[in-house]
Formats: sequence, structure tokens, C-alpha cells
Amino acid sequence: MQDPTTLYRFENDADPREARAGVLVAALGGFVDAGGTQRLLTAHLLEHHISRVVASFDVDQLLDYRGRRPTMTFDKDRWTGYDDPALVLHRVVDRAGTPFLLLAGPEPDYQWERVTAAILHLVQLLDVQLTVSVHGIPMAVPHTRPLGTTPHATTSRLLGEVEPVFGTIQVPGSITGLLELRLGEAGRDAMGYAVHVPHYLAQAEFHDAALVAFDALVGATGLDLARDELATSAVRTREQVATELADNDEVRTLVGALERQYDAFMEGRTRPSLLASGMGEVPSADEIAADVEAFLREVNDEGRQS
Repeated sequence: MQDPTTLYRFENDADPREARAGVLVAALGGFVDAGGTQRLLTAHLLEHHISRVVASFDVDQLLDYRGRRPTMTFDKDRWTGYDDPALVLHRVVDRAGTPFLLLAGPEPDYQWERVTAAILHLVQLLDVQLTVSVHGIPMAVPHTRPLGTTPHATTSRLLGEVEPVFGTIQVPGSITGLLELRLGEAGRDAMGYAVHVPHYLAQAEFHDAALVAFDALVGATGLDLARDELATSAVRTREQVATELADNDEVRTLVGALERQYDAFMEGRTRPSLLASGMGEVPSADEIAADVEAFLREVNDEGRQS
């Protein structure tokens, strides 16, 4: 492996000794982020808290530009802009003056082990005690009920008493998952939360999921973070979804079935897993695809207009 420390550089005005913080929030995209959970939370943290960039990664070594081409702007007869991708380490300060680190940017396409080793080096150098990640996963749950989470960690000490939804499964890998694995192997504390997002809202911006992720982050770290703006956005999105549902009989029927399933599960009348096979009839993806796609287009179009 090439020297992982050459993958990143500190900004000229950033002294690593002054960039130390106890918490690192890892927001590196991934294979799935239902409801834009991680993306919305990351944007909220940077918008409503004082922050500055202290280090950046050499994304030219890490990204497949032809696989996900960056946006460029063409104006009449010339190129005028380039939305260059960036993977950067922010030092953010909460409302109580406590600093934390936020590593945000696109998930690397290449050199996962080297990137992970580089982040582990930063964790050691900057005296990080806990690394936390959040993202959304699509689940057969209704948006009208409290959203659940699947917590995970390098040690059960970080989780307390939890009732797992999943057993042993294999899923497509992510660099955030690999990072948590490698941190655990190195004896470092790391944990994350996968927020259960209604599958029919997986492609929309669902601020309720970001709010659940926010609360989980605060609960795990004790950081004093601004919540009101995100909560307001969640209420607005909830109202928007309700309006769209009022005009869509198929999706409303789907939500009703999921509500009954959820309520039966919570009352203990079904098997102890939201994924168990004997929980009632849930429409297949093929059966609801056309209606859900139309519904999501309406939600996304409305979101861009608001």
C-alpha cells in the first residue's frame, strides 16, 4: 500500500494541534442513503454551525469521473463553471463551543483500504475518541409512524440494550462500513445509525429521517447542536407528503397496509421482526413501482419549487 498520509493535506492555516476534537462524524456517501438522510444532516450541520476546512483529500486519485460525471456550466459560447468534487475535513463548533470534526464528500471509488488507513491516521493524530456515521435505508414502514433505526458499533458498550431488526446478512459494502470495521480492529470506538426510511420515499428528501439521525447523533455524542431549523423542515416535508398522498389512492392504500402491519408488530401480535415473512400482505416493488415513481416525481418537483 502506498503511504496513506499522502492522500490528504492540511490547509495552510490549519495547525493539527489546534484541530483536535473528540468526535468525528463520517459522511462519505455510500451505496444507499434513503431519504437523503446523511446528505440533509450534513448540510444542516455546516449551514447552522461555525466551521472551517482543516484538511482535504486528493479526490483525483479516488474518484471515477466518468462513472459519475461532475456538473459543468456552459453559457452561450463558453464554459463558465465546474462543480468540482471535494472530500474535506471540517472542524465544526457546537452551540456550547465544543469542536467536532466532520469528514464529508463523495464515497471514493478507488483505494478504499488506503483511504481508511488515512482516516485512521487522522483519528489518531487529532485525538478522536468516537467516530459516528448515519445514513438512511429503505424499509417497509409507513411515514405516519415513528421511524426506527438500526444502530451498530465496534463494541456493544456503545449501544446499550437494543433489539436488533436484522440477523446475520450480507449487503453491498461501503467505505463507511469498512472504516467502522477497521477502527474496531484498531481498538477505536466507532458507531453508526441506519435510519429506517419508508421505501416509497427513498428517493425523496425526507427531513424526518434526517431529524431522527440528528437526534441519534446528539444522543451518542452529547453535542449541543441546533435542531429547530431541521425540525421545521421536517414538519414542512410531512405536510407536503400528506398533501401528495391525498391525491394518490394507490400510495395511500399502501401506507394504510404498512400502518396496520406496523401497529400489529408494535402490539406484539406478529413475529419479532419487521422483516419476518408472516407479517401480512405487503405489495411487491413491481406492483407499486409505477405509482411510487409518479409520487416521488411530484414530491421532488414540489420540493424544488418550495
